[in-house]
Amino acid sequence: MARTATPSRPLIGINCDYYSPKLGGPFARVNTGYFDSVLNAGGLPILLPPLRKENYAELETLLDMLGGIVMVGGMDLDPRGYGQPVTNAVQPMAARREESDRFLLEKVIERKLPLLAVGSGMQLLNVYFGGTLFQHLPLDNPRAMPHYDQAGGVHRHIVEVEDGSTLEEIFGALELRVNSSHHQAINKVGKRLRVGAKAPDGIIEAIETTDESWFCIGTQWHPECDSASALDRQIFDNLVGQALKYADSELAAA
Repeated sequence: MARTATPSRPLIGINCDYYSPKLGGPFARVNTGYFDSVLNAGGLPILLPPLRKENYAELETLLDMLGGIVMVGGMDLDPRGYGQPVTNAVQPMAARREESDRFLLEKVIERKLPLLAVGSGMQLLNVYFGGTLFQHLPLDNPRAMPHYDQAGGVHRHIVEVEDGSTLEEIFGALELRVNSSHHQAINKVGKRLRVGAKAPDGIIEAIETTDESWFCIGTQWHPECDSASALDRQIFDNLVGQALKYADSELAAA
């Protein structure tokens, strides 16, 4: 299997959002914080467009080149995809993006490609393994504290990292202050996943795989944003480090 990245910079895929404005044609977009964070951690970012179903084979070609992947945040998943009805609180992402993301995630899981899933990316990971979501906080969970700033500013809160988790290994701490801008959250955790961190109100803020042979972490907060803490950089450092190991193992097996 041919790989074009140098050993010091493994290729890290980043999926793109699909946006169709009222005026003008649709386009793909991604927050610059994602590829800046990958670059700063020593990886080489490769943007993965939300292709149509007939072109999914081309996405597999790109995945064959990668050492890791970031599944980015965005709008809400279609709740019908995890057995719940659509409500007025749901702000659905474009169907083209969600369908493409589901295909990407399936292939990432098949390959055990090192994965960082952020925001709705984490929620998709949970739903893929049979988990469910609270569609709107605090309506669906009255115990929940505010998890976003209604005025559009930066909202922060503490998360409590699970003892013995992969996140504890990464951060070396059991408490972090993170940014928060979500109105949905994990309700039931999917199979083959475990909780990585919770907010003080019990809302799940991070998940990770139970498979010790696969690096897979999901965060509800956004470690790529300017409002992220310095510790958040360590998540990308670890992703790139795992991508190097993955690329080396693939080359050895080729």
